[in-house]
Amino acid sequence: MSQAVLTKNRVQSIDVLRGIVMIIMALDHVRDFFHVDAFQGDPVNPATTNPLLYGTRWITHFCAPTFVFLAGTSSYLVGLRKSKAELSTFLIKRGLWLMLAEVLIITLALTFNPLYNLLFLQVIWAIGISMFILGLLVRLPYTVILALGLIIVLGHNLLDYPEAAMATRKEGLGFWWDLAHGARFSIYPFAPNYVVAIVYPFLPWTGLMLMGYSAGKLYADGFPALQRKKVLLYTGFGLLVLFFLLRFINAYGDPVPWTRQENTTRTIFSFFNLNKYPPSLMYMSATIGVALIALVLLENVRNSVTEFFKVFGRVPFFYYVVHFFLIHALEVIAFFLSGYGVKDIVSNQVPFLFRPVVFGFPLWVVYLVWIGLIVLLYPLCKRYNAYKSTHHKWWLSYV
Repeated sequence: MSQAVLTKNRVQSIDVLRGIVMIIMALDHVRDFFHVDAFQGDPVNPATTNPLLYGTRWITHFCAPTFVFLAGTSSYLVGLRKSKAELSTFLIKRGLWLMLAEVLIITLALTFNPLYNLLFLQVIWAIGISMFILGLLVRLPYTVILALGLIIVLGHNLLDYPEAAMATRKEGLGFWWDLAHGARFSIYPFAPNYVVAIVYPFLPWTGLMLMGYSAGKLYADGFPALQRKKVLLYTGFGLLVLFFLLRFINAYGDPVPWTRQENTTRTIFSFFNLNKYPPSLMYMSATIGVALIALVLLENVRNSVTEFFKVFGRVPFFYYVVHFFLIHALEVIAFFLSGYGVKDIVSNQVPFLFRPVVFGFPLWVVYLVWIGLIVLLYPLCKRYNAYKSTHHKWWLSYV
């Protein structure tokens, strides 16, 4: 076992990589609340975007898939010190908790609407239901879980074809299909004046979590460090090769093909504009390919920079909840300082209170707010991490 791998049942490189993607993730969320064009255009639309805006949004594509994949890997590592029955119970309970937290906590942080007229099913929901399903599957043989993950990740884009046919006939997919795979920010009413927005259909994310769980075996006691690095590197580069091959073929693996644009830059934008909702095979290949290579590069690195990232990576749920409340609170301050009043709090075009469509700042302000946010969050996460490391209360496993 490499000296850089396990410390008190934690893999340092996983914590560091998780911390990196979580910090990047916050950039996109700050952009949603502070950028002047956040609700007036698509930042990755090749025809209308610009390099800085495109890059600001595109870099955050690495966050959700890496986060979900590593959640699966961490689940395997938790299982190294639990029986299968204990691991199953833990994952089922944690999955249910995360689904509930998405609806009750994250929705409130996003909307600031205490009436909960709009409920979101986003990444925490996707992780929760995937973890719940993983909890039901962990008693199965390892090879079965790996096979299920491969089948889902490699094959789920076959569902794009019947979905496209139904869209052509203007037929709705229906709630359960949208919940599993078809949703593109689909809205469903469930009571008068109450709706739920399905942002992350769970099936592809579940497949990715199963793959992450399978990768956890590489970090088990006795697995040679050199062999682990080779497997991660070969798999990472293999996924990148798969991405480029599929993208050039332009026939399978992403529901939106790339097209030639008016110039080379915009054609490149089109080529790398991958489908995240739900995550396509190409999207997962490109992002997880880089993530696996990053795990190898980070494995033996120990310095002040990695320690900084590790602080965030060790308290992911705490960070995720707090960062949304803090971003929205800062946006409320900017809302009033910009001259908006009580009459502008509710907008029929944007689901977030205190966030009119015509509001916001240039991209350089977004970056300044993002940096300030990370500076504010660092001592909070460091203090909570210290508390979590020195206390053994049951609820700390869920926060």
